[in-house]
Amino acid sequence: MTSLPAAVPAVVPAVVYGFEETAKAARRLAAALGVSFREVHLHRFPDGESLVRVDAFTGPGLVYRSLDRPNDKLIELMLAASVLRDAGAEHLTLLAPYLCYMRQDTAFRPGEAVSQGVVGRFLSGLFERVVTVEPHLHRTQQLAEVFPGTKAVKVSAAALLAERLRQDGAPPDTLLVGPDAEARQWVEAVARPLGLEVLVGEKVRSGDRDVHLVVPDVERARGRPVVLVDDLVSTGGTLVACAKQLTAAGAARIEALAIHMLCGPEEEAQLRAAGVFRLRSTDSVPHPSNAIHLAPLLAAVLQEDMT
Repeated sequence: MTSLPAAVPAVVPAVVYGFEETAKAARRLAAALGVSFREVHLHRFPDGESLVRVDAFTGPGLVYRSLDRPNDKLIELMLAASVLRDAGAEHLTLLAPYLCYMRQDTAFRPGEAVSQGVVGRFLSGLFERVVTVEPHLHRTQQLAEVFPGTKAVKVSAAALLAERLRQDGAPPDTLLVGPDAEARQWVEAVARPLGLEVLVGEKVRSGDRDVHLVVPDVERARGRPVVLVDDLVSTGGTLVACAKQLTAAGAARIEALAIHMLCGPEEEAQLRAAGVFRLRSTDSVPHPSNAIHLAPLLAAVLQEDMT
C-alpha cells in the first residue's frame, strides 16, 4: 500500500455509487462498509453519447466500476465525477477492481501513446484516491507512479484464492501451476499459506517469432490434482498450453483460479477442451465463473486505509 500524501486526507465514504453492470458487487461492498448504495443511471444515445444521472450526496463518496472494455466507461466516470463535484463532494474514491490500460507503460515504437500515463493522469484529475486489485503492471514498480498527486492503493487477492482452496479441502498433494514467469508472484502467494507445491511455466523462444510455453518438470503432475493460478485470463492461451501439457503428463484433474477473468465463451470452451474441468474467478469483472466475492477484502482494506 502506498503512503498517503499530506494534501490528501483519508476520508470514509458515506455512499458507494455503482454502475448497472457491477451493481451487485458494489452493493456487497456498501453492505460490508455499512454505508448506503446509490446507482449511477446511464442512457446511451444512438450516436454513442452517454447521459449520466446520479442521485448525488454532498459528503465523500466512493465510485465503484471495473474498467474492462474501458473506453465508454472512462467518459462515463468523468461525467459521474462531475455530477458529484457539482453537488459538493470534496473527496471521491474510485474503486476499480480491474484497472485498464496498465500494459502500455512505454512507447515500444515511435509515435505510440503511453496509455498507462495518459489514463493515470486522467483519473488523478477526477479522484483523490484510486483503489484497485492486482493491477497488471509490467515495468512500473509502484502504482503510485501511475497516479500523480493521488493516493493509489493496490489490493492483493491472493489470500482469497488460498482461502477458497482451503475451504475446498484441497489435498496436500495439490500442485499449483503458474502459466508463465509473470504469474509466479501470484501462484507462490496462494501456495505459501497452504504449504502446497508450485510449478511455473516458461516461454521458450526458438526463433524470431516462434515462442512456445513449456512447463518444466511437468511429470510431477502425474496422478495429482492441479490448480492453474493466474492474475488475468483474457484469451486463455497460456492456460490452454499449460493444461494440454499437464493432461498429457497424467494430471488427475485440472482447474483454474483467476483474479480477473475476461475470456469469452469461445476461450472457455478451448480451456475445457484442453482438460480444465472448472473455472473460478473473483467478481472483479462480471463473468459466469465468478465464485469469490471481493467485498469483504475491499471493505477491510478501505477501513484500515481510513484509520
